[in-house]
Order: sequence, then structure tokens, then C-alpha cells
Amino acid sequence: MELSRRAFTALTGAAALTAALPATASAQPVPARGAGGARAARHTVAFDRHSLLIDGRRVPLWSGEMHPFRLPSPSLWRDVLQKMRASGYNAVSIYASWAYHSPAPGRYDFTGVRDLGRFLDMAAEAGLWVIARPGPYINAETDGGGFPGWLTVTRGHARTSDPEYLRYADEWLTAVDAVIEPRQYTKGGGTVVLYQLENEYASYVTSATGRDYMAHLYAKVRSDGIDVPLFHNDKGRNGYWVPGSFSTGEESGRYLYAFDGYPSASGNPPDWGFFGPGGPKGGSTASPDTPGFLAEFAGGWFDCWGGAVFGGKGYEGSRAERDAAYERRFYLTNLANGISIHNVYMTFGGTSWGWQPAPVVYTSYDYGAAFDEARNLTAKIPPMKQTGSMLASFPELARLERAEDTVASEADVRVYHLTASGPGAHVYFLRNDTGRDLTCTLPVTTTAGTRTVPVREGGLRVAAKDMTMLATGLSLGRRSLLYTTAQPMWQARGPVRDLAVLTGRPGDPVEVVLHCRTRPTVSTAGGSAEAVHDAEAGTLRINAHLDGLTRVRIEGGGQDVPLLLFLADDTAVATLWPRGTDAAAVLVSGPALVRDARITGTTVHLTGDTTAPSELTVWSPSRIRTVRWNGRHVPVTATALGGLAARSRLAGPPAVLLPGLTGWRYAPENPEAAPDFDDRDWRVCDLTTSHSTTEVPAGQPAVLFADDYGFHYGDVWYRAQVADAGDARTLLLTYQAGTLGLLMAWWDGRPLGTHRLPVPTADQATRSTWSDTATFTVPADLRGPGPHTVAVLVRRMAHAEDGGADDAFASARGLTAATLDGTPLTWRIQGAAAADPVRGPLNTGGLYGERHGWHLPGYPDRSWQPVTLPHTHTRQGVAWYRTEFRLSVDRGTDASLGLTFTDDPSRPYRVQIFLNGWNLGQYVNDVGPQHTFVLPNGILDPRGSNTLALAVLSDGTAPAGPPQPVLTVLGLASGGVPVEKVPSPAYHRR
Repeated sequence: MELSRRAFTALTGAAALTAALPATASAQPVPARGAGGARAARHTVAFDRHSLLIDGRRVPLWSGEMHPFRLPSPSLWRDVLQKMRASGYNAVSIYASWAYHSPAPGRYDFTGVRDLGRFLDMAAEAGLWVIARPGPYINAETDGGGFPGWLTVTRGHARTSDPEYLRYADEWLTAVDAVIEPRQYTKGGGTVVLYQLENEYASYVTSATGRDYMAHLYAKVRSDGIDVPLFHNDKGRNGYWVPGSFSTGEESGRYLYAFDGYPSASGNPPDWGFFGPGGPKGGSTASPDTPGFLAEFAGGWFDCWGGAVFGGKGYEGSRAERDAAYERRFYLTNLANGISIHNVYMTFGGTSWGWQPAPVVYTSYDYGAAFDEARNLTAKIPPMKQTGSMLASFPELARLERAEDTVASEADVRVYHLTASGPGAHVYFLRNDTGRDLTCTLPVTTTAGTRTVPVREGGLRVAAKDMTMLATGLSLGRRSLLYTTAQPMWQARGPVRDLAVLTGRPGDPVEVVLHCRTRPTVSTAGGSAEAVHDAEAGTLRINAHLDGLTRVRIEGGGQDVPLLLFLADDTAVATLWPRGTDAAAVLVSGPALVRDARITGTTVHLTGDTTAPSELTVWSPSRIRTVRWNGRHVPVTATALGGLAARSRLAGPPAVLLPGLTGWRYAPENPEAAPDFDDRDWRVCDLTTSHSTTEVPAGQPAVLFADDYGFHYGDVWYRAQVADAGDARTLLLTYQAGTLGLLMAWWDGRPLGTHRLPVPTADQATRSTWSDTATFTVPADLRGPGPHTVAVLVRRMAHAEDGGADDAFASARGLTAATLDGTPLTWRIQGAAAADPVRGPLNTGGLYGERHGWHLPGYPDRSWQPVTLPHTHTRQGVAWYRTEFRLSVDRGTDASLGLTFTDDPSRPYRVQIFLNGWNLGQYVNDVGPQHTFVLPNGILDPRGSNTLALAVLSDGTAPAGPPQPVLTVLGLASGGVPVEKVPSPAYHRR
């Protein structure tokens, strides 16, 4: 297939007819063919110290992070990718989790919800470049930092040049690179343009171990056919692993330096290079010959169990802390400091479903990102759209250099002055770090000399804790800009008119001066603006206060084609959508989202979403007469200044009626606690050595660590026989389980009690390896001649990450030592059954119900007790609740639904939530802060029957059991994308 001109210019950032606008979703970006169908010259991805060079063209990357493994519904990947492209991003950065794809050594799964190739293809179809980050180690607040559970029992030292570890790492890279390699832009099959070797590798930086490891990874991925530039993500700008740090013989021009930044939102933005003291090696990135590259910059922050990070407010607290003003102040500072490859972590956080979360985090990975966990666009989107669209449609900004310092009239306004690559083009970033709005004037360099702006009284307004941008010497269509005190956002030219958008905060005074030889005709709509022509200077000055969307038409003045200038405040930008087509650009105002635009003849075809009844107005540089929205004809009327406005509002989504959750059935479990339970098939704990970083305690005859017996995720059971307990007094059980891990014990079926690891405080939030000893007293009436049975359930809360490259991920989980009055016991162990081939090993643990399919659709639960929720019981252990419900969401409506629990927080219990057999999270009633869990469409059938199963774990100290959970609408839109049902295998009796 050929690369269409629309898709090519959108992807390369070309300032041509389509002005580097987003490609349509139908475009498949693959290399173009030359004349006569012959393959065109090979596509290239290179760089210099300013930017990436794609096919020789400068392309600033404005990228957002999302992880396919955190959205287990492949058709919804397309939804998020299209929303990213429409919101100004031209790239997506992704991790690939080794654990997610590998249930066992030598086994790799890239099908179903793990179809990484399909995701990369969708990214290309959406018109997004891809930054691929496949590990081997990813961190990402995932179990083991993305290392598979089975790696914990191998003898190699991870993240080093240890041959045993490299053998497994190479196996993973071979598998994942086979998916990525043909989808590189250089190979013609996709849009992958950058590839990360390792993540935040701050260990062994000065040793041969580290150098050999990095050199090995470099050589390995090159041998796998990865030929796009490679990089490492430095944890902060330390200058670690810059070009030349390790010897490969191939680094020059093919490897670049990147780093991440997560500065405190309460402080001021850091200066990385142009305006700062420089890194260890100077320059904007500590690598002066490569472009400024932030592989991760804070798009929010993760929250921890108990909600200590954001004072119990959860991710809305994160979103409020790093809001739209934060984005402008910090991200524009990054641009001012020479960052031309900028990736926001996260842009869509998603859900750490199943047993994916690292011990530090709970199920939701919303992150306070610009798109929330339910895929809604938030108030953080307008700054991303403003900046991304600006970088795409003003090619002068692809190369910025530091210019002479200048100061504003207000000393508290920080000014960054840079020259752009256009003739006479300058940009000024004005930052206000104070808590009050500031007003100032500023001397700027223009093609007509230095001017102090604005001319009009009132000055420039820079809002508190915010940032704004001025520019001189840019082009607005065919016209030349002397200066603007509003931030340039977008521009396009065409045969009928030119279009340009300038933007800022609501109420901001703006002043725009254009070169204009003769007096033009100026018309205004949607607001007020004053136009003053200076015949002597040959300029046209426009002054206005931003209030919604003001349109100014400038006709004549030395140009044959009029300019339609849009002055848009942030509120207007939220529903303003520049889009590209094969034929021309379009600008759409009104709907909540415009996914795609296509022009045939004089008809523009739009697809998108409405979240409420919406106005629709369309402008284009070319002549259009009719409009279609989501396939339907929209009657329109020509507006005064050259647009087409719908005669009536677009319909919003219909209401969604959600059923109450009734018809519950209840069954207690944990038969493993009973003395007569048959455990003959359980594994005997008989190993005497372990590769864990946890030492086997002295005096223990065998290793008790769950991973050593092949049980890597979720709950694990232990049972031991005591031949004689006439003098039994004290049972000591030492265990490791991660944050909020717990242990329950029974003696001859009678509960001995529950021990729980503590809720972390704010200063302990990142502690990930918790160990303690539970002490239980054997009841006097249960002593005496045996045999007696001891049963123990350990809820593990994932493996630690391995940020220090010290094999922390291999720290033991489960029991580590157990004695009865000082004498060790012989144990049998049981964890999860064989991994579900569709849902994968991270879906279930070792509860009896999980091992026997109680969580699956179709399980025969007719013999279970009917109950009405809320239902309480006071027992130590596990109980299950199941019901079915039907939905009838209209086709063409994207209803994002959640499940919400509300209960007395003093009641200590936990709930694992299974929807159609998929483990979508863990609710901890007495800890929080998460109370609502996203039910992704595809796993959720919006027009059919669904099975909900709740596994409730309680300690028996207080009434427990779930309240009446309710289905909740988290987002509602008319439009969306077609959703495919995710395979959800039902129960089959073994």
C-alpha cells in the first residue's frame, strides 16, 4: 500500500497544504512507492542536535504515554489513539511488559489482548509515530517492574551482563522484536521511529558489568533488525549512558540520550539546558550533539494504597495538582530548554487489572492523566492540543536556539527568548511562578526592529502559576506576522482562504500585528476586536480580549486571499478541532471530539463524538458546501465569515438505563482449612536452596517461598500436619507479601486469626518489600494427640520492582519460616492453577474458587444460597457472590461504565472483582482510596448478558461482606468506535 499524501504530511510535520494536520483514521502509513510502482527510496530516521530528522525533515515529537496491557480491550486502543491524535499528539510511547506476554520460559503470547502488533498497526492508522519501549525492564509500577514471575527463580543477576540473565532477556527480545521490527518506519510497515534499550538504569554506570550489559542489548536489538535510533531513559538528567558510554562500534549517529523528569508540582519548573547550569556534560540534555529528549515527563503521578499521596483524594487529587496551568508552565519551559522530543507520562494511564500492580499502587492507574481511566478527555487536554498543534503547523519551531536575554517590565515574570528557524522569527516564553496574576510589557525583536509590546495600554497578562508564549516573524497562511501576544496554535492555507488560530487564557488581552501594505477590510464575528491600520508602517494591529471564539476576517491589504483569524480562549479550544484531509485542512468547532475528516468534492465527512447536544461549525481553506457527520447529512447554513454552521444541534447521547444488581448467590469457601481436606496433589515443600534474594532462614528444613514452587501471582495456601500437639503453644509464621499483604491461619479448621501488613504512610509509600512474623496461640481445647492440621492462606501483593538492579523483584513472597514451639513443620503448598490461555497468568491466584472456575461465566451456581446485598457474615476466610445482569446500550453510544462500592470504612474486607471471568481489580474497604472500578467495553458486553463474581476476603473480626455495588456511568458519548467482544471463555467441568 502507498503512503497517502495526507498521512505522510501529517506524520512528517510538513508545512504544506495540510499543514501537518492529523491523518485520517483510515490512512495506513507505509512507505510510498516510486514511479511505476517501484519501491521508493528507503525511509530514514536520523537526528541532529536539534530534532529528529524523518526522511530528512525536522519533526518535533509531542508524545503521550499509554500501555496496551492496561486496557484489555483491543478495539478500545483505537479509541484512545484517535483521541490522542485529535488532541494534538503526533506520537505515542508504549511499554511492552515481559511478564504480560510470557507465562513461562520459552512461551510468548502476542494474541488477543496481548496483540502488540495490532496495537502498533492501529497507531500507524491513527497517524501517530511510535516510541517503542519493550524492556527488558520497564518499572511502570508493575509487578516485578515487568519481569515475569518465573524469572524470580532463575539464578542469573538481572539487569547485568550475567549470561544466565542475558539468555532469558535475549529470548524475550527475540520475541518482541519480531513484532516491532517489520513495523519500523524504516522498514515500511509502520511508524516506529525510536526504540528504548533500558529504563532508568542507574546501576553499574562506571563498571564493566553495566557497560557490557548495555553493549549487549545494543548489539542484540540491532541483530534483530531494529535500525531506528536507540536510546536509554536516564532517571533524571544524570548524563548516564550518553553516546560513547559503552562500546558497540555502531553508536555514532544511531544512539541518542534521553532522560525523565518528575519535578514536584509545588515547586518551579527546572531548567534542563539552554537556560540552566547544564548537566554533567553540559548542553540541553547532557549530550550536546543529540536533541533534547524527555522520554518521560510528569503528566500526573501515581497514588498509593490508603491514598496518602493525595490526601485521600485519589487521582482527582493528582489531576488537580498537575492541572492545565501546570502543563503550560512546565511543558513550555521544557520546550524553551531545547526539548524537541517530549513524552508525557501518562497521557492515558488505564487499569492495572489482575495481579499487575506493583505493591506500591492499587488497581487504578489513572495517574491524573489528560485522559482519565474511563477514556474521557479532561480539562488538561486544551494545553496539549494548543502546543502539539503549534509544533505541527509552524515548522519554524522545529529548530530553536537560545537568544540574548531580555526582561519584562515586571521582575517576577521569567522570560525565555529563543530564535526560530524562520527568517526573523523569535519566540518568548513568559512564566509566572508567583501566586498572583501579573501584568507586564516586553521588548521583542521583530523584522521591523525592537518593539515594546503590547502597544495598547493594559499590558500582557501572565496568570498566577502559569505560562504564556509570544512570537514574532511567523507566517499565518500567506501573511507575515510582525508579532502576536497570543500563542500561535494552528494555521493552514488554501485556494479560498487562509486559516489561523491564536490562543490564550479567558479574559487575556491580546495584540496581533500583521504586515499589511494597504488598508484591508476587517470583519468580526463571535466577539469584538479593534483593528487599526498603520499605512506608514504597513501594519494591521488587532486588539481583543479572549472570550470564547472570536473570528476576524482580513481581506485585501496586499493579499488576494483572505485570512480568517480565530482568537480562541482555553474554553473554546476544548471543542476546537483542526484536522487534515487529502484535499485540504478543516477546522471544526462544537463537538466534544472530531476523530477524522475527509473531503470528497465539496463535501466534508466528519466522524466524532458528542457528549451533549452540540453546535457544529466547519471552516476550510478550500471550498466546501455540504457536511456529513458520522455518515449522516447535516443541513448547514453559510456563516458571515466563510464557515458552514449546522442548522440544528448535533444530538447528544441517549440516556443509559442501568439495571440494579440483584439475584445474588452466595457460597463460602476455603475448604483447605478443614482437617479432612485432601491435599495429596499439593506440592511438598522440599527444596533446600533458592535463587531468591531472601535468604532461607536458619533452622528451616526446606524453602517455603511460593515462587520456588511455581506459584507467582495471587494467593497461596500452605498446609502442614502435626503428629502430636499435646504441648503445643505458639505458632510463629514469618511471611513476605508486599504492601497490605496478609496471612490467615487455622488449626484443625478453627481460625487462629489474621495478620496484616500495615497501610503505608506518605513517607513509606514506595516501600515495596514488607516482612513480619505473625504469632498465634494454639487453643487449649485443640491440643493433645494428633494428627492436627495447620492451614495458612497468604495474600501476596506482588513482587517488588527492581529499580536498583539488585534483584529486589526476586525477594520472596509467601511464607519464609514457620515453627511450632520452635520446631519447624513440613508443608504442602498450592497456588494458582494452570494459567488461563486467554486471560493469562496474571488473572487469577490460588483461591479455591479461582482454581475451580467460580469466577467464570457459566459456572453452575444453582446450589449456592440466594442472598440479597448488602449481606454480612462474620467468618475468617473467603466467600463468593455471583450474579448476572443484562445491558442494552444503544449502538453508536459509547458508555464507559464502572462498578462502585460504598460501605462503612471500619469493616475490614477485600473484594476481587471478576467480570466475565476477568479480574478487574481489588477493592479494600477499610483502606481505599479506590471505590469505583472501570469495566472496559469489550470485556463488558454493553448489549448482552454479563457475569459478575466477587471473591470476598475477611478476617472475621467484624461483620463483612459486600455492600450493594452499583453500576455507574463514568463517561457517555454518541459516537465512539466499534467495539469487539473480548473472548471470555466460560466454565467447563474438568
